[in-house]
Amino acid sequence: MRERASFKLLGPLEAAVGDRPIRISSARQRSVLATLLLSCDRVVSVDSLTEAVWQGDPPATARNQIAICITSLRKIFREASVPVEMIETSHPGYILHSAHCYIDLKDLNQSVARARMVAAHNEQAAEATKLYEHALALWRGPALDGLSGAHIDDVSGQLAEFRLDVCEEYAALQLRLGHHHKVSRQLVALVKENPLREQARAHLMQAHHMAGRRADALQVYREGRQALVEELGIEPGPVLQEVHRRILQNSDDPGPRPEPCPEQPRPAGATTKAPTPPATPSGPAPGVPAQLPPALSTFTGRETEIEALDALLRDSADGSAPAVAVITGVSGIGKSALIVHWANRIADHFPDGQLFIDVHGYHKSNRPLSSLSVLDQALRGLGVSSAQIPAGVQERSALYRSLLNHRKLLVILDDVRSFLQIQPLLPGRGRCLVLITSRDPLDELVSDYGAVQLPLNVMTTHEANRMLATVIGPDRVAAEPEAAARIAELCGHLPLALRIAAGRLTPRPYRSLQRLAARLEDGAGRLDVLSPADGGVRAGFWLSYRELSPDAATLFRRLALLPVEGFAAWAGAAVLDVDLMKAEDLVEQLVDAQLLELCMTQTGPSARFRFHELLRLFAWERVHEEDSAEERADALERAYGTLLTLAGSAHQLLYGAGHLPGHSARLTLELPADAVAELLADPLEWFEAERGTILAMVGAAAQHAATAHAWELTARAMPLFEMRNYQENWQQAAQSALESARLAGDTFGATVMLRSLGSLAIYQRRYQDADGLLTSAMELLDEVDDPHERAVVLRNLALCARFRGDLDGAAAHCRAALARFQETDDPVSAAHALGLLAQIELERGETDTGIALTRQAITASAETGSVRGRAQNVYRLAEAYLRIGDLREVIATCNEVIELTRAQGDRLGEAYALRALGEAQWRQEAYDAAEATLGEAFTAAEDIGDRFLQARIETDRACAEALRGGASAGDRLRRAQQAFVALSASSWQERTARLAEVVDAAAGLPVPLEHLLATR
Repeated sequence: MRERASFKLLGPLEAAVGDRPIRISSARQRSVLATLLLSCDRVVSVDSLTEAVWQGDPPATARNQIAICITSLRKIFREASVPVEMIETSHPGYILHSAHCYIDLKDLNQSVARARMVAAHNEQAAEATKLYEHALALWRGPALDGLSGAHIDDVSGQLAEFRLDVCEEYAALQLRLGHHHKVSRQLVALVKENPLREQARAHLMQAHHMAGRRADALQVYREGRQALVEELGIEPGPVLQEVHRRILQNSDDPGPRPEPCPEQPRPAGATTKAPTPPATPSGPAPGVPAQLPPALSTFTGRETEIEALDALLRDSADGSAPAVAVITGVSGIGKSALIVHWANRIADHFPDGQLFIDVHGYHKSNRPLSSLSVLDQALRGLGVSSAQIPAGVQERSALYRSLLNHRKLLVILDDVRSFLQIQPLLPGRGRCLVLITSRDPLDELVSDYGAVQLPLNVMTTHEANRMLATVIGPDRVAAEPEAAARIAELCGHLPLALRIAAGRLTPRPYRSLQRLAARLEDGAGRLDVLSPADGGVRAGFWLSYRELSPDAATLFRRLALLPVEGFAAWAGAAVLDVDLMKAEDLVEQLVDAQLLELCMTQTGPSARFRFHELLRLFAWERVHEEDSAEERADALERAYGTLLTLAGSAHQLLYGAGHLPGHSARLTLELPADAVAELLADPLEWFEAERGTILAMVGAAAQHAATAHAWELTARAMPLFEMRNYQENWQQAAQSALESARLAGDTFGATVMLRSLGSLAIYQRRYQDADGLLTSAMELLDEVDDPHERAVVLRNLALCARFRGDLDGAAAHCRAALARFQETDDPVSAAHALGLLAQIELERGETDTGIALTRQAITASAETGSVRGRAQNVYRLAEAYLRIGDLREVIATCNEVIELTRAQGDRLGEAYALRALGEAQWRQEAYDAAEATLGEAFTAAEDIGDRFLQARIETDRACAEALRGGASAGDRLRRAQQAFVALSASSWQERTARLAEVVDAAAGLPVPLEHLLATR
């Protein structure tokens, strides 16, 4: 059985696996670990970790340093053989899972909670004693001793107070059992160290009195009274005075003993006589409020959320603690409609009444209600007269909680602005259920009070159709289903917008759904349709927008300028011209305000965000209303400049420091080097995450005459298009950029895009088309002579010549390209051209020359740092070894290519290397290994959609089958031959036909290896 990791916080921070300590020497790492442990199983934001480490004065690189700390801790844990990866990345920070480790603080909380529960039962007093003693023994000194920081200091102080509470509870239990001698010494020390703790002093007085030391008990009282008067200017409290009075009377009962927690059962055998209430006829008499608004008759959907609320109602039935649910979401999402619908349905479960208070968190004309005002409404609803309502918040809150004690009441607080606004309205005990709606997530309620959080999303297509059918009638929806679906889509599936749209149709049965859909198609006027009488959707959005800080409001507006579906925080930094950390903070403010949402479907190195479509239209209106044309142009230009810079850096990381045409953006945001390094830690994954952004920005640039940005961005995205085989995206971007360049008279841009489209045609085996595109590019180079671009075009023309069988012409083009790459000082492209020349020489039968050139190309790629170039040239060496039959070298070189391509996420390169490795294996007659390798290669080729490579792999699998006499070899060859015909790959079509003849001639018997090789 594997040993568990253990972490101890009740003293100096300690970590161990079994009895082997885990050494964490860095103070920064210890602070981060302690903060995660204190909130185990809950997400701790990077901002919280930053605050814990730097205490309000973080460096600019703080977020990166926190990431380094986390990486270091994970490495320390792995080296210590911690059995699971406990620290998980979870937006907006990290979470430490406690399921597979021991944490003394968690043990403490569980032990004390259990002790408090069983202490109420006399027959379980021994168990309670052991639990309290175990809990107290966990302390090894001051909690988190040696660590500092505002949060850690606060927690340490709270734990010190908690320890005193536990000591007092333990002492009370022992006194109740008559074990006064057992706790006297502990209480003497505790009272000496904490002279103002009245409960501890009362217990010590009781212990002395029970031991017959009455004089000592009275002396303890006199010392306590003196300390309270001198230090606080107050007399002892009622508990201490009552114990003192009973000792003076020499009563056998020295005073009040602690009762079980009110929510727990009374001790067995105890009298259950109900306490007599004080005779205060003028006191407040609780009423039975019934304040629920009527539910909408047309409410539909939200089954999942209703089930969650039903479950909360069931779970809270035992009355151990009030249940709280927080329903969050953007304006118009239907938060209030949901809770009113559900509350009316289950109102009978709350016989003591239902309170409903709109706290005006986001109101058109009223400011949010203060806690004082909300409490005033609540108390009046509970039947308290004006004269009986206290003046202060604390007194009102205390009275409110007293009235709710032991009552079963439903409390709804609608449109809450902040946690502080409604914190005094949370019941202390009892069987109440509290429902809260807010645009803010109110994380404090979840983390500190265990509230259930129900974030509402837009309606599904099915729910939206049901809502329309409910409001306007199912017949009208059934008559125009496509128009109904389009209306729902244009309303962003937002319930408020759908209800308003349906409201325009209900009184007008003659109006078609198609006509309304046509009106909504106009983006500029859509919000007008959905915002009747200055209300509706626009008004709801405005209430959230007006509460933003100036910077957050500006960011919200300018993000709408980006023609993209989702974006990372760096884009916000660019449009606002601020540093990345500030942009991240502002984006999080917009998410909390429900004005942006997290993209759950997009992954990548950074969190990504998006607008709801109607919010994008609102932001678009605001940016054109509040920002000048120059400010809008500059914001968009910085976004292009920053994207071009990042894409250029990612291009160089993947392809090496070759000659990439410089970009022409007049503005860019210079991101710090460490931020760029973090974003581009995996450059191909960054490209993948930004693929939609790149395509949208290229399209917008081409459409709006930002010609240079279109082709410059397309050129920088080549690693993405090539390594992930996104041929349709490549065609789309390059074609639109080419057309834009031609319209603008940008000859060089047109040249680069013609060359790019020629490269794509080569990838697609359309060699005749490629030759025409590249020839057109070469003609344009006569107008704008660029030696480097001419070299690239020549290299690609060499590829065309090679594939049509003109090896001499291919070699001539390649040597000319190589010379120009060397002249223009581009070693990366020169290494690639050298590898291509080696391939050509191999195909010309010059094996020794080809291998020598390949080795030179590999060395050149290594010197330039081009991992992809090295992988391509090592693969060429593998193919050379296949030609000469050196299968051991083939396997070694293929494994090296697989390692290089997997490190870069290059599925195309990986698939080619796996195919060559599979061929080497079947030529060694290692059939099972070959089938496994080729199966893996085929999956990779399928993933990237390379039909040519799939056909080649099928040919190899057929060869492996034929060597064993497999019946499926012929079928595989025929499928491969059909694919080669469709792809116009004539040489492979002919070779497959020769293989098929050999296999058919064998009539199901194993085919000798030499017969298969003879068809090459």
